[in-house]
Parts: sequence; structure tokens; C-alpha cells
Amino acid sequence: MTLYMPLFRSCSTLRSLTQLHAHIVVSGLHRDPLPSTKLIDSYAQMDSLHSSRLLFSAHPSPDPFMFAVLIKSYLSHHFFDQVLALYHHHLQKGSHLTQNCTFLYPSLLKASSCIGDFVTGGKLHGRIVTSGLTADHVIATSLLGMYGDLGCLSSARKVFDEMLVRDLVSWSSVISCYVENGRPGEGLEMLRWMVSEGIGPDSVTMISVAEACGKVGCLRFAKSVHGYVIRKEVDGYASLRNSLIVMYGQCGYLCGAKAVFESSADQSTACWTSMISSCNQNGCFEEAIDVFRQMQELEVEVNAVTMISVLCCCARLGLLKEGKSAHCFILRREMDGDDLDLGPTLMDFYAACWKISSCERLLRLIGNSSVVSWNTLISIYAQEGLINEAMVLFARMLAKGLMPDSFSLASSISACAGAGSIRFGQQIHGHVMKKGFVDEFVQNSLMDMYSKCGFVDLAYTIFEKISEKSVVTWNCMISGFSQNGISVEALKLFDEMYFNGLDINEVTFLCAIQACSNSGYLQKGKWIHHKLIVSGVKNDLYIDTALVDMYAKCGDLKTAQSVFDSMSEKSVVSWSTMIAAYGIHGQITSATTLFTKMMESDIKPNEVTFMNILSACRHAGSVEEGKFYFNSMRDYGIVPNAEHFASIVDLLSRAGDINGAYEIIKSTCLPIDASIWGALLNGCRIHGKMDLIKNINEELREIRTDDTGYYTLLSNIHAEGGNWYESKKVRSMMEGMGLKKVPGYSSI
Repeated sequence: MTLYMPLFRSCSTLRSLTQLHAHIVVSGLHRDPLPSTKLIDSYAQMDSLHSSRLLFSAHPSPDPFMFAVLIKSYLSHHFFDQVLALYHHHLQKGSHLTQNCTFLYPSLLKASSCIGDFVTGGKLHGRIVTSGLTADHVIATSLLGMYGDLGCLSSARKVFDEMLVRDLVSWSSVISCYVENGRPGEGLEMLRWMVSEGIGPDSVTMISVAEACGKVGCLRFAKSVHGYVIRKEVDGYASLRNSLIVMYGQCGYLCGAKAVFESSADQSTACWTSMISSCNQNGCFEEAIDVFRQMQELEVEVNAVTMISVLCCCARLGLLKEGKSAHCFILRREMDGDDLDLGPTLMDFYAACWKISSCERLLRLIGNSSVVSWNTLISIYAQEGLINEAMVLFARMLAKGLMPDSFSLASSISACAGAGSIRFGQQIHGHVMKKGFVDEFVQNSLMDMYSKCGFVDLAYTIFEKISEKSVVTWNCMISGFSQNGISVEALKLFDEMYFNGLDINEVTFLCAIQACSNSGYLQKGKWIHHKLIVSGVKNDLYIDTALVDMYAKCGDLKTAQSVFDSMSEKSVVSWSTMIAAYGIHGQITSATTLFTKMMESDIKPNEVTFMNILSACRHAGSVEEGKFYFNSMRDYGIVPNAEHFASIVDLLSRAGDINGAYEIIKSTCLPIDASIWGALLNGCRIHGKMDLIKNINEELREIRTDDTGYYTLLSNIHAEGGNWYESKKVRSMMEGMGLKKVPGYSSI
């Protein structure tokens, strides 16, 4: 056999390998497992996997090593399902090929992680334990990688802690697990532990560390990592340089990214692409396109990743013409049409430019092989409110045997939440449960979807079943309770986090403050404000604005004003919130004065600002001011919506100007909903203008709404006017629609 080994290396074509195979058969060596194993591997490397399988099946006495090589051949060709199917076939037969082969398990574990099969991965781990192979370093590292790929960090960490020998590869693997699963801070902690153990990181480790720094956004630590790489002269600096550029870009330090880029003697394609990506991440889209133009002028080779960044720039800037040129560039350079990234990126670009039909054509071209492309179009449909189309496409995708991944599932579920499509969301949830997805992003997206659709109890059921809850998971549930008016439960969860010493970030405080605002719980709000100060969590614009809103709604206008005055930066939302605070306290003069100051600060009001100032005028009964602000909306390029019309109609109706309110209703081109008619009816009732109600009775009958208050008001008006027939008719209409009068309640 040793005579044939040089011949294997010299076989450069399938024909020459076939001839060598014939010589081995003639010499009788084909019965020996070693040459047959080598032939199996060689055929697979020449993309003749069918020949490898036939050779294995025809062998009279295949051994476990031969079987492991065949499995690895299927794995190298990305036939992950066939890898597991072949293994299960021989396992059910009780074949000796599946027993105690250390070469076999790494391939099986990798196949399980690639298709997201957590159940099979767990069973393989069990067989490894019962076979006594846990001490094998290669298998243990493969287990670590599998659990990391599946997002099971607790299992990955347990495997790592039980390893007898931890070398550089295992340390790098566990750091990568934390970083890739959205816990970069813990990945950096593992790096500190690794260095304290006397193990120096290599370029592979530092790539994960640079990625972690970028995700954390800690510029100080990023600079320390850069300094360590230079000081220790880490091997592979050329490949690491690209990661450093991206790291600085993610930290918002574009100057640092440019410095690394410009210091590169050999600016490769990857280097240029990293620079374009960094500009992209910092919102410098035009600058990114300029870098791409320079790249073209210097005739630097462009790859698919470069074009992904360029298309993202065109999408953000809405440059349809330039994006189409980039698409043509891709076609001219004959970049892979079935690329797993280019297809979805092109779809995102055309969707951003409102060309959904182009997305559909792209899917027909590349969809049969690209799972991500199907996922992308499903997400686009859901985000555009085309829920039925999304559901049909999801069903077609599953019928073709294409399985969505965790990222696309989370995106689609989030889109369902935005569109309020509980039905589609439940179908995806069923798929998630059937396939055993335990990914944190998917679970959090499901919680968010159920909360936004009003099924907060289902969200809490998912929350309780999650064994490892990150701060994002806790925030998602607290926000869900708060959004659904269950403020007491939201605050209970916050207390549980605080008193158990769990990580709390600015989003946690924001959700808790909003819960206090909804419930009018002033003392709890003050307590949370105090904990926010002493915790060291940095206040931001959103938290300060939420505090203003909370203090105002809880009756402490003085503190609300104090927080507002202390804000170093004020957005239009901040100004609008403070105007609303004055309004609900009846201080119309302060509200209008603040509106004037806002104009003087060059902050342009939006729809909410005008809604708040109109509400302030309504609370104070300031008719002339209300008319002035309503009429001035168009001066700021804002077209009044139904809420603005309802507010001005309510203001005029309460003041007794019923005819003026009715004239405004007739002047609008918007559909007149129950809120606008209800405001007019209330004014008619207050001022006894029953004649107008008789004149618009036919129009009132056209209204269909789920607002029981509107029907109750209309029924009561008819009753007070002595028209019991019409009053009873309205009540019967409510019963026919399945509506019941909401009982009154007080909040004390």
C-alpha cells in the first residue's frame, strides 16, 4: 500500500484516480480498509461523492475509520441531513461502525449544529458520555462548538469547565461562543481568565476579541486590544487588521478605523471592504460610496462582501439608480447568483426603494437554493403588512424542505409584532416548538410579539420557561407588562431583578419608569429614579424624557420641570412631553410659552407636539389659542390627522361653538371616525343642541366602531331628548356587534 500513496497525491483528475482504483482492485488491495478509505476520501475531494458511497457500500468489511471518512466527506459537501441519516441508519442496524469511533463524533456534532438539530446533538453527547469519550480533547472541543452554534451557552460552559486540558483552541472556542451569541462582555471576561492562566491569545482569538469590543462599543478596551496586538506582535496581523478596522467602526471611532486602514502597506480587498463597512456603521453612507469609487479607480478586486456594503449604502440613501448600477456590476462580474448574502441584500435594497416586485423576481431566480432569500422576502412582506403573502411564502418554503434559521425567524416574528398579526406569529411559534429552537433572540421575539398583540399571558409563559434569562429577556417581559397596562407585574419583575443582583441597564430603568407613569405610582417612581442615580447607569435622552412624563402624570409637575431643565440635550420628544405635562395640569400659559421657546431653539414641532398643545388648550378651554395652533400646523408642513381634528372639534364643542365644530368636520377630506363625531355629540349634549343631532342622524348611523363609549354617549343623548326608540335602537346595535358598556373605574 505504501507504494500507492505517492500515486494518490499525483492523481489530479477523476480519470487518473479511476485508473489507480483499477490497479488497486487488480492487485487485490481493495479488500484492505486502508486503500479503500483513501479512495473514498480522494473521490470526495474530486466531487464524486457518489463513487465514495458506492465504494463504501461494496466493501466486504468496512471499519469505523472508513465510515468516519465517508461521513466527513458528506460533511465537507454540506450534506448535513445525509450525514445524520447515514449515521442513524447504521445505528439502528446495531452496526459496529458507529461504536466508540473518536473520528466520527466531531463530524456528527458539526452536522447537528449546522442544521440546528438540538435533539440529535444532545443524544450524541449522551452516547459520548456512555462511551467514555468525554476526556478526548477533540471531541470535547467539538461539543463546545456545537453548543455554541446552537446558542446553548450554559451547556457549552459546562463542557468547557469539565475539560481536563484547556488549550488555546478550547479557550478561543468558548470566547467565540459568548461573542457569537450576543454576550460579548462575558467573552471578554473569559479572555482575562485565559491570560491569567498564562495562555497567550493568537490571531484567531484576537479576531473574536476585536469583535467583542466592537459589539460592546467600549473604545477604551478596543484601544487596549489594538495596543496588545502591536506590543506582542501577534502573528497574522494582516488578517487581524481588518477586524480592527471593523472594531473601531462599531465603537463609533471612525478616525481610528481610517488610521489602521491608511497604515496598511498592502490594502487588500478585505481591508477596503472593512473600511466601507465602518463608514456604513457610522451612518457615513456617502463617504462609504466615495471609498468604493476610490477602490474602483485603483482597480482593487471587488468581492460579494464589498457589494453587500455598497448596496446597503444605496438602500439607506434611497439611491435606486446607483443601486441598480451596483446590481449590474454584480452581474457583469459574474458573482455567484445563488450567493447566500447577495440575494437577500439585493432584496433589502429593492424593498427600501419600494420595489417589492423586484424582490419577488429575485426570489424566483435564486430562491430554490437560498434559504436566507426566502426568509428575507417573508420578513419584507410582514413588515409591509402583506401578512397573507408572507404566510403563503412561509408555507411554500417549508414545502420545499427549506428550514428558516434563528435570525430570520426572529426577524419575521418581530415583523408580525409590528403588523399585529397574531395568526402568522402563532404559526411561526408552532414551527419553532416543533424544531426545538432555543435561541434567545427567537424566544425574545416571541415574547415581544405576544405582548404587542395583547396576549401578555402567553409571553409570560415563554418567559418562565427560559432557564437562562439575559437582561434583554427581562426587559422584554417588563416592557410587555407595561405596554398592556399591567404595571404592578412589571414593577414586581424589576424588583426581582434588582434584589437578586441581576444586570440592569438603561432599558430596564426606562421600562420601569414607564410602568410607574402608567400606574401613577409616584413613590415607586422616585425610588427607581434614586436607584438609577446610585447604580451608575448613564442617563440618556430617553430616560430623562420618561422621567419628565412620569413625574407629570404622577402629579409632581415641579420635579418634572426640574428634570426637563437639567437635560443637557432636548429632542422634539422631550419638548413635546413637557408641553403635555403643562397641559394635563391646566397651565396653558406655561405650555404656550414653552412652545415658543422650542421654536426659538430651532426644534421643529411634529404631529405629537401639536397634539399636546391642542390638548393643553382643550383642558384650559382656550379656544383662540387652539384655533391658532390648529391653523398653523400646515405652516410647519404637518397635515392634521384624525386626532387633531377630534381635539379641535372637542375644544370648540365644549366652548359652545357647535356650528364652528361642525364646519371643521365638513371641511376635512379625512374619513370622519367615531372620535370626531363623539366630540361633537358631547358638545351638543352639554349645550342642548339636539336639533343638529337630528340633522346628522343618517351620518351617525354610518359609523361602525369598537368604541363602546361612542354608542353609550349616542344612546344617552337620545334618551335625554326623550327619543327612547332611537336610544333602544343604539343599544340593540351594540348587542348585535357583541359590545358591552365598559364599567367605570377610578385610579387612586
